[in-house]
Amino acid sequence: MTSPHAEPSRTPGLKPRRGVPPGETPPAEGSTTSGISYPEPELRKGWGPMPLALIMLVVALIAVGLIAMAVALMV
Repeated sequence: MTSPHAEPSRTPGLKPRRGVPPGETPPAEGSTTSGISYPEPELRKGWGPMPLALIMLVVALIAVGLIAMAVALMV
């Protein structure tokens, strides 16, 4: 496990009493650009009626099949 406090004598690129030299850290993010380059597509909300109907149909068919198997095993 590493300590969050770096030991200055063992940290690469760290100069005593001067900190990190320029070039050792990445440049800051530029703030000259703002906004988006193109309009984002509108998000669709929820499921449509057709996929829900198909899912309910599959569930109903599985339920009917399981009930038919249970009745056939009882006889």
